[in-house]
Amino acid sequence: MKKGWSLLRLTAITRARRSTVVRRTRSLNAPSPVPQFGPCGRIMKNSAMVITIQDPASQRLTWYKPPLTVLVIKKLRDVSVLQPFVQLVQWLIQEKRMVVFVEQSVMEDTLLMNNSEFGLIKEKLMTFRDGKDDLTDKIDFIICLGGDGTLLYASLLFQQSVPPVMAFHLGSLGFLTPFQFDNFEEQVTNVLEGHAALTLRSRLRCIIVRKNEETSHKPPTNLLVLNEVVVDRGPSPYLSNIDLFLDGKHITSVQGDGLIVSTPTGSTAYAVAAGASMIHPSVPAIMVTPICPHSLSFRPIVVPAGVELKICVSPDSRNTSWVSFDGRNRQELFHGDSLTVTTSVYPVPSICSQDQISDWFDSLAECLHWNVRKRQKHLDELSDLTHSSSNDTLDSLDHTDHIDS
Repeated sequence: MKKGWSLLRLTAITRARRSTVVRRTRSLNAPSPVPQFGPCGRIMKNSAMVITIQDPASQRLTWYKPPLTVLVIKKLRDVSVLQPFVQLVQWLIQEKRMVVFVEQSVMEDTLLMNNSEFGLIKEKLMTFRDGKDDLTDKIDFIICLGGDGTLLYASLLFQQSVPPVMAFHLGSLGFLTPFQFDNFEEQVTNVLEGHAALTLRSRLRCIIVRKNEETSHKPPTNLLVLNEVVVDRGPSPYLSNIDLFLDGKHITSVQGDGLIVSTPTGSTAYAVAAGASMIHPSVPAIMVTPICPHSLSFRPIVVPAGVELKICVSPDSRNTSWVSFDGRNRQELFHGDSLTVTTSVYPVPSICSQDQISDWFDSLAECLHWNVRKRQKHLDELSDLTHSSSNDTLDSLDHTDHIDS
């Protein structure tokens, strides 16, 4: 009786397991793995394994109080941006009753000074100087007019929490600027009312520790980058010789022109030109891409976003290296210096024109012409290629040619 009951219970468990269906949710994250492996194996439970990740597809903008201040960043030395800039600023002040901040250099633009419409609102603008005035907790909303560089500049201005950024395509490439300026009033109003999707673009925290500053009280160089940090050989004719560590473990030594450490957003910038793959900005990862490595087997790699990378000039390197952050703040790395790169807790909340997926693939198609080629022609049944049937043999074809001749 006991044996029969055990068999019956085993049959019920087997049927229950077969009836359990793990459905794939509509999420940009991978499905959570089942923590049990077979009848006996399972993941050991510990406090470090419990993490909460929000589904990127559900990230929507909301305002817990109405935004009152807006920073408008425009592309410099571009005549085509002047009129849209004046229209936008005038509309924000007169219609939306918002306090508008602009950079001081914008007020000194000679072309704007001669604009009569700008003269009527000039005195109502608030100004700041990059590197001198702190905008932390002063700006509720950012609007960029220009190309991708305007969004990178917004990231540079806010080295901690970044207000939501709405970027209009008025530049050259426009990979990070999904909005068109034609109906800006309707689009900005929708965003101000909280009807918009967000892409949280991760940034990299880059810290330079100098050999002679380890014992001093001077704070190290500490910057956040949106695209990439690049270490290269600079003006030296010799190969770069760079040691790469991951969580304290020596991974490899880079011998070539240099190394690119990029975010998923930066994967479509310098990294893709160096042969890297393109990563959706919602993927939590860091990409490591060599620049012209003197090795046939050194391929770009993707590492988890939570690791710490450390880059040093190899002790036996013939030359120093140079480092730049999103193309700015270029400085030299000497022997004994180190560069630490981690994922920052302060992403850039980029407002989507449609949604995360549509915006990204539209940018791939329109800006980079991803997978663009002529369509293959279909086989025409009346073409000469189909005149001979599959049953024809070489002998019959030769016989036909002999008769024709």
